[in-house]
Amino acid sequence: MEAIILSGKISVEVNNNQVALPPGSTLGDAIKASQAPYRKGTAIGILKKDEGRKSGAIIDYVVKTSKGDFRIELEGDSASADVWAEHFNEYEGTKVRWDSRDALAFGPFKADIVPTHSLLSLNKYDVVFGAGGLDPDNSHMIIALEDHSSEYGTPEDGIFGKVVSGINILSELGSGDSIIDIEPVLEWEETGEHLCTTDLSTVIEEGSRIFTYIGVEIDPEAPEGAEHFFALTRDGTFDVEFVSSSFISDHSLHGEMCKFENFDPRTKGSVWVRTVGYGTGKVFIAKDDRPASIMHSIVGHLSHGVELVQMAESDQKLMVKTSPEPIWLLGLSFKEAEGKLTALGIELVKQGYTEDDAVIVEQKPAHSIDVLKEGKVEVVGVPDSKLVSVKLYDELAPKTLDFFRHAIDLQFKPVGALPIMMTYENTYIFKAEKSAEKYKEILPENVPQGKVAAGELGVTNQAAKRHGMVGVKLEDDDVFGPTGEKFTSTNIIGRILEPEKLKGMKDGDIMYVIEATESDQ
Repeated sequence: MEAIILSGKISVEVNNNQVALPPGSTLGDAIKASQAPYRKGTAIGILKKDEGRKSGAIIDYVVKTSKGDFRIELEGDSASADVWAEHFNEYEGTKVRWDSRDALAFGPFKADIVPTHSLLSLNKYDVVFGAGGLDPDNSHMIIALEDHSSEYGTPEDGIFGKVVSGINILSELGSGDSIIDIEPVLEWEETGEHLCTTDLSTVIEEGSRIFTYIGVEIDPEAPEGAEHFFALTRDGTFDVEFVSSSFISDHSLHGEMCKFENFDPRTKGSVWVRTVGYGTGKVFIAKDDRPASIMHSIVGHLSHGVELVQMAESDQKLMVKTSPEPIWLLGLSFKEAEGKLTALGIELVKQGYTEDDAVIVEQKPAHSIDVLKEGKVEVVGVPDSKLVSVKLYDELAPKTLDFFRHAIDLQFKPVGALPIMMTYENTYIFKAEKSAEKYKEILPENVPQGKVAAGELGVTNQAAKRHGMVGVKLEDDDVFGPTGEKFTSTNIIGRILEPEKLKGMKDGDIMYVIEATESDQ
């Protein structure tokens, strides 16, 4: 380190990678030099040398294999945990000795264990030592892939660890694969000086550790929960709306139902969604270990950035990268979808309108995890003329847009569907298939003043009997709103950027809606 300083450089760590920089460099300089993932406006965590300390307790180990990395967390004090902690580096180079539906074994190696004939009950992703033929010189590290019971020649203390991330890698490992490296991860104590900031002009010091994002490994056992999390982080950020000593939480989808799928302990770095009761739809990231709960379904686990979660403050945004990324094909052309899926080895089955100007408006399976499992996805195309871009006024009509996005599924999908109920003169009236007005309030909000402009999208509010109707006019109107109601009964939620597309639509048709990007506007 002294050599680096004497050469006129300081050394900092960005997302676990060492970078040498000139003294006086800023956070922005470090991000640029390291080419670190970063999203504008998100908070970055900085641990300062000798102050954000690591404790001597090593509880996690990253196991690097020929197919990727997974992470083991030791569970409690046991003789087997001690054997692992003292000899883990001796298991580097071992191969997959056998794999089955229930378990995976690396070995053989010598281990200081006393095998038994005991039948051991294992939960999914538990880690144990086992000895073939009850011979300690023929020991293996065994990972449970399913809940089951078996005689593996395990010592009396049984389970000593659990795989907490890299779960998707386990199913890919087989004959010929091996452990390349095992690295201990020191537990960070939240005792020293640290900073979580969005200011890229912050000057960084020698020895600082910088974290620009959180990586979330999605649990394959939670396909619906995964889509909930993908929707929550659609813009690539996790909005920290509440901070406690045990977790941070994002309430963006508070009130949205999510199926309970995954009953697992909420270990540090776990990501979960509340599925019942008050707080339904909220998403949490654990800062410490918590027990499993029938109200909270595990969605995934942090593979990177637990330190950033520890430092995060209320009202900050954290950049998020997920593995896998969501497979959202809605709004794409068939050519764009094929390009995306070919890299993943997934077959595309085309249905509906398939000409060159087709855009995708439906996909089956709908959930990304299920698409990956099946290796095939069916999509339905429609002419581009049926897909309209809309600019939505989030700042002017947030409550009404909560209703609108929920009613047409824009909360969870890139494209929403709005059936045309009736047309007359220059007016188009729509009624969403989901009757969200029965449980979503539509109080007066952003009502027109003097005139409604052509192309503006309106929703009838609760001042009128037909609240929940959606409408648009192709000409300016200074008397009635887009749904034909008086101004006091109308909430303006946005505008259609391509109103000319409506001229070819008629009663019973479906207008597909996609939110405009900044470049579209």
